[in-house]
Amino acid sequence: MNPLVPIFIVLLLPLSAIGLVLYTDTGIEPALFYASVKTFVILGAISLAMSFAAMKLGERTKN
Repeated sequence: MNPLVPIFIVLLLPLSAIGLVLYTDTGIEPALFYASVKTFVILGAISLAMSFAAMKLGERTKN
């Protein structure tokens, strides 16, 4: 299993709670909420790609 999965789950819980508060708050601009979600998704994809590449590189150097 990818070592980032448990970390991602632990980080996702408080971030989703914060996102829910931002989404339901009437004083927050909706564009700010959607920008924060897009940023989180993009950074998550980059971290998963880097972790996958490091895992493959580690397997290749073992042999």
